[in-house]
Amino acid sequence: MTDKEQAPGKFAYPGVGSTEQGTAPEGYGHVLEEARLGTGLDVYRRVADGILGWELQRRAGLSVKADSPRAVPGAHVVSGFGVGPFRLPAPCQVVWVHEPAAGGVPQSAGFGYGTLPGHPARGEESFEVEINSRGEVWLRIRAFSRPANWFYAAGGLVTRAAQRYVTSRYIEGARSLAAEGKSE
Repeated sequence: MTDKEQAPGKFAYPGVGSTEQGTAPEGYGHVLEEARLGTGLDVYRRVADGILGWELQRRAGLSVKADSPRAVPGAHVVSGFGVGPFRLPAPCQVVWVHEPAAGGVPQSAGFGYGTLPGHPARGEESFEVEINSRGEVWLRIRAFSRPANWFYAAGGLVTRAAQRYVTSRYIEGARSLAAEGKSE
């Protein structure tokens, strides 16, 4: 039994795990953002470690409370957007993970997580870094979502603007990881 099958009813959206294949259920808004981060296995490994260690969320300005220091299938994480009592919790569960391979190119690493009850949206988001056969390192962020209730649906323009803003912060976080010194 897979982790996706162990939690029936927890996910309130169709197509659990769809970001792994790059698809989205019908009727859901979707996002695909890609950014070139540099070249070489060192860059790839730094970004992969940052993605799998929740660093993109932190560098995007989100608070992160996870039950695992690293993204693993089934891990729960609550990101927070906002400040103090105005922080909006966003609970998610990891639905798939790709670990970096020991060597060789091309390859990719990252994870996808799905929203849980209490999240302002219903859907999934994934963060993946890829190194291609030319040694170029790319970040790929995929998401599909719809508002979780009428309140968030009413704020459609604001919700979409917030998603674009956080996605741009993820990209900046990945660029900063790529630019850092060698991994220890």
